[in-house]
Amino acid sequence: MSFAMGPALLFCPADRPERYAKAAERADAVILDLEDAVSPDAKAAARGHVIESDLDPARTIVRINPLDSDHLASDLSTVLQTDYRTVMVAKAESAKRIGRLDPRLRVVALCETARGVERAEKIAALENVDALMWGAEDLVASLGGTSSRKRNGRYRDIARYARARVLLAAGAHGRAAVDAVHLDIADAKGLAREAEDAAATGFAATACIHPSQVEIIRAAYRPDADTVAWAKAVLAAAEGERGVFSFRGRMVDEPVLRHARAVLGRA
Repeated sequence: MSFAMGPALLFCPADRPERYAKAAERADAVILDLEDAVSPDAKAAARGHVIESDLDPARTIVRINPLDSDHLASDLSTVLQTDYRTVMVAKAESAKRIGRLDPRLRVVALCETARGVERAEKIAALENVDALMWGAEDLVASLGGTSSRKRNGRYRDIARYARARVLLAAGAHGRAAVDAVHLDIADAKGLAREAEDAAATGFAATACIHPSQVEIIRAAYRPDADTVAWAKAVLAAAEGERGVFSFRGRMVDEPVLRHARAVLGRA
């Protein structure tokens, strides 16, 4: 899995260059957004701002417009005039088109439509894809729905299914999975709950839309001291064992050891 930008990925509208540096300072990586965050009449100026920017390429993603968009050629030309080499493909649906992108570019495929989620496995199998992300609101819109969440703030079943399917597709092909944004900025409790679940189930990162969400996500992905101590202890105990063994009253086998290694990786 070659995607290792950190757990908190912050979207930044590409037409707001005054926010670039702050976003890079606050988050683990920045997603410069040329798609939904920028109105059609501001896209040309936004591309100019991206070209003039000098963020760390290892910590920067440029979200481009869908591959069937009239904006695509200009977006790709913009990226190739910079040192940035990771693009997020909005509304990713066609594995064939993604596979034909310039070989200098690495891809985060945003599966946020019914067709995109249905084809997540094919997209994840592409050599130029490093990660898959899913999106709830565009998904529900593509189905003719009106809301991805219930009144209590929890995802509806269709969104939970899409989230799981994208995570499984990514994992099956050794790609990273990125969890969707939490749009309710004031709902810190809900974001923490979802980010903790994302970390526990194998997502590599969670995207966010506001700097205040960054530390909540980082804390959710960061194992606590007791969990780290357990991981170190169980891995140390395994060095003198063969196969399945008992540790502190719990059966330990290879999957448990893999959990422990994942904890230390996040720590």
